[in-house]
Amino acid sequence: MAAAQKANPCAAQKPAAAANPCAAKNPCAAKNPCAASGKVDRKLVIRPKGTKLMSGNQAELVKVGEALYKDKKLSTNGMACETCHAGRASFAPGFAKPYPHPVAMAKEKSGVARVHLDEMIQFCMIVPMAAKPLPWDSKELAALTAYTVQVQKSFKPVTSKANPCAAKNPCAAK
Repeated sequence: MAAAQKANPCAAQKPAAAANPCAAKNPCAAKNPCAASGKVDRKLVIRPKGTKLMSGNQAELVKVGEALYKDKKLSTNGMACETCHAGRASFAPGFAKPYPHPVAMAKEKSGVARVHLDEMIQFCMIVPMAAKPLPWDSKELAALTAYTVQVQKSFKPVTSKANPCAAKNPCAAK
């Protein structure tokens, strides 16, 4: 909880905010890493034409991807994918839909209307993780994508008070 409160200064006053430091419209987001000012250059997050992700043994890629998902060394600010998505948290209900699909944060920050999963991972590398995107043909990107596909398969959208986007959340936008 302390790390979430550090990432989200509103968490102490509105405990539900601690559960999601990256909600796109989180009103408690003064120091929200996902609310960083400025736009993301869409060229950094859109897969170059003709690019293919590295292929390999799927079980191995998933295993490596799970470790990377938890690895704060991928970022420059001490965040990992798991910082926002621990326990399948902070995914919008649309995460359950097949990619490509719209993702509000990507659209707001880069104007990209629909993203593929690997593109969304690249976006998250930049915002909120404050890092450079991974090489498109890297084992790291392929592994994170493979693991996130597994996460997506087990994802069940739920609305809860811990979700800052939930209608009855005391921290939700009014």
